[in-house]
Amino acid sequence: MSHGNHDPFRMGFLTAVEDAERGFVGGLLITNRFGRPLEFQCTAPVKPNRAQQILYGPTLRPFVLGELLGRTLIDKIGVKPHLVLLETDEIIDLRQHVSIPVAFFVNKITDESTQLPLGKLGIAFHPDYLADREEMVRHAKAIPVDADMREPFERIREALAETIRLGTARTA
Repeated sequence: MSHGNHDPFRMGFLTAVEDAERGFVGGLLITNRFGRPLEFQCTAPVKPNRAQQILYGPTLRPFVLGELLGRTLIDKIGVKPHLVLLETDEIIDLRQHVSIPVAFFVNKITDESTQLPLGKLGIAFHPDYLADREEMVRHAKAIPVDADMREPFERIREALAETIRLGTARTA
């Protein structure tokens, strides 16, 4: 049985939750092609102050989620994924800050030059990094066609909620 960086294909699932009191907490789950966890990392909460909210405006959320949380998680993870998956295109610009291909889920393949089937869904890549799609074609074939690719995000959200709960309990 192979482990860690020797698995043939590793996927990273990156998401964040927002807690009204503590701010954003990001999580990155690395799995093998069957969805088995290889490593999990989460960030400390990041809560933008009012001045940052005003100055960043609509770019605040993508900045916090992508550049601050996402890049930090990818940098500190020990088991590097071949691909980082996002639930939406909200932080696809993360790809501009990391060397690992980044893609987001689409419900239907509408452009085969920028999108690729993966499990039951499709994924789309950053328009400036379309070579990532070609790099992933071979790997995508290793994913079972009936794989529920959104399920790992639920595991991450549950783990982050537990982390926030434990952190709140310690400070109380």
